[in-house]
Amino acid sequence: MAQLRSRRRHALLAAPVGLALTASLGFLPGAASAAPQDTTAARAAVTTDGPLLSYVVNTGTDRGTLTKVKKAVKQAGGTVVVSYDKIGVIVAHSKNPEFGKTLRAVPGVQSAGATRTAPLKSAATTEYGKPERLKLTKDGAKSLARTAGTGKEPLESLQWDLPAIGADKAAKVNPGNKNVTVAVIDTGVDDTHPDLAPNFSASQSASCVSGKADTSAGAWRPFDPKEDYHGTHVAGSIAAARNGVGVAGVAPGVKVSGIKVSTPGNSLFYAESVVCAFVFAADRGAAVTNNSYYVDPWMFNCPDNFDQKAIADAVGRAAKYAQDKGVVNVASAGNSNFDLAAKEITDDSSPNDTGSKPPARKIDPKVCLDVPAQLDGVVTVSATGVKSAKSFYSNYGLKAVDVAAPGGDTMQVPDAPAKEGGILSTMPGGDWAYLQGTSMAGPHVAGVAALLKSTHPKSSPQEIQWLLKAQAKNPGCPTTAYDPDGTGKWKATCTGNKNVNSFYGYGIVDALAAVQD
Repeated sequence: MAQLRSRRRHALLAAPVGLALTASLGFLPGAASAAPQDTTAARAAVTTDGPLLSYVVNTGTDRGTLTKVKKAVKQAGGTVVVSYDKIGVIVAHSKNPEFGKTLRAVPGVQSAGATRTAPLKSAATTEYGKPERLKLTKDGAKSLARTAGTGKEPLESLQWDLPAIGADKAAKVNPGNKNVTVAVIDTGVDDTHPDLAPNFSASQSASCVSGKADTSAGAWRPFDPKEDYHGTHVAGSIAAARNGVGVAGVAPGVKVSGIKVSTPGNSLFYAESVVCAFVFAADRGAAVTNNSYYVDPWMFNCPDNFDQKAIADAVGRAAKYAQDKGVVNVASAGNSNFDLAAKEITDDSSPNDTGSKPPARKIDPKVCLDVPAQLDGVVTVSATGVKSAKSFYSNYGLKAVDVAAPGGDTMQVPDAPAKEGGILSTMPGGDWAYLQGTSMAGPHVAGVAALLKSTHPKSSPQEIQWLLKAQAKNPGCPTTAYDPDGTGKWKATCTGNKNVNSFYGYGIVDALAAVQD
């Protein structure tokens, strides 16, 4: 399975509970392209002896241009899978090795490139590590039930993350409005889980794996519940119901939907799937999207590479489309302990779909974007542990991170009864487990954004973002050098001031403030 947000999804797995229990660039359809110019003529004979790849072709949104480009796709040996005319993004498949080059020479095409390096098969998250199932004896379960206060969920005493942002108190004031939906763009969501079923919105769920939305019943569920648990865990952190079962979400009164974008077998998140998800979420009325992953196969997309530019362009258009329709997009910052404001980063994981280790490359993170985390208008989230310190794995960066939230950290251990530094949430099959990662931090911010939208239903995405930042509580940079295990492996330098800094952005989000203002 590909990395989930350090690992490709931005989550680091901790332990299941066996009870059955990301500086931004805007990408506008009409904007002039700064991509390198491909001057190769598009007149060569078409060959189709290459691997079948998927492409995004980004163009103008006027009917004439779209019609012309779609015709050019076919003439170049390609097939149009779907066209998102409103944002000028065409998804195509082709075996022509020169397909991308040919399309870039077509008038009206602003960028075009392959979304993958590996061939299509018949039909990246940010958790760090594998899940640690919740292990409770029968007596242990009874003990937890006895210690749970009035109105608390049976496993809530193990959720140190809720009081860390005031979510337990917020639920008593306003648990969120059922008219507010958070779309989880991820590996799929198990809507049959007893903690998720009460708040799940099937009408706002789909599979976008092919690049085209499939809304058939259950299409949004994980391909493999044992491996594709990430999206279900994320959904529980956002909106697990307060129904006397298991855990509670940050916003237990809102709705949650699942938009599956990960490929079967290797859980890769390709651009065409993510484009579909942003557009679908917006068109179906979602108020917030959660994005705990980076778009595969590149951790960073550089504009001097035709394919990477096309990926960032296509996803950027889709994210902006969602924002323009009132959606708040939240994304995890990543789990590589990278300073996203540094002059240079070594990326030794891209591309991640070839089956072999790629060569390392030096990139400028202010130019080469982590998508969607570093797209314009996206709320980028770093992770903290129970002591409110930066999680050892979390990416950071001055003006690159907007806010922080609990993502878990096994080096920061909570007091009893929790004792586990990860984030406890739902798993497919009616189970619960601990995970850690910025994948887990993002959903906490998405949940607070949903509470803000419940409290301020007429507020724009920009206003919700402003409130998230204004209400956040900033611990400030640590007074001693940050080296959590003393080995130097996770050493990091915090820059900025008490109000805005590289570890926390504007601070750790505040769920209670979200329902009081």
